[in-house]
Amino acid sequence: MEKVESLRGVPGMLRPFKEYVASLNLKEKDQIVFYGCPGTCTPFVELLGYAIRDLKNEIVFVPFLDEKKAVTLVNTANIGLQASSAPEKLKPSLIVIMGGLAMPNVPVSAEDAMNVTKKYDSRIAGICFMSMFEKEKWTNIFDFEMIIDAEIDPVDIWKR
Repeated sequence: MEKVESLRGVPGMLRPFKEYVASLNLKEKDQIVFYGCPGTCTPFVELLGYAIRDLKNEIVFVPFLDEKKAVTLVNTANIGLQASSAPEKLKPSLIVIMGGLAMPNVPVSAEDAMNVTKKYDSRIAGICFMSMFEKEKWTNIFDFEMIIDAEIDPVDIWKR
């Protein structure tokens, strides 16, 4: 892969993601399925999904790799994206692997993720922090079409 841009902050994640999804020319209601860790990845999935809400795709979150627990995320007025009901079926046009799955001590391997996602004829993108896919060698397993790799550095703590 080739580094094509370096941005900052939350807009630095959201704008390129929205541009990427828009460039795919998906049809309304085509599924974008995010696989990630419940709790830690979920807010980022909600944020990324909110950034593309006007594209009218169906946003689905799969906790870890357990597709039986998949939920659709719907835009709720004055709140943002919120978990709703289970999707009728999974048929992703785009799979987004969240880097939380690659974190040490998460009960998922790259091979596990590949085995779950390879059954779909879908594009695959990745979103991670601190080069997690590269550090854990997920880039050797997945042929990501795009990776957004953000930094959380520094984290400043202020107290009185």
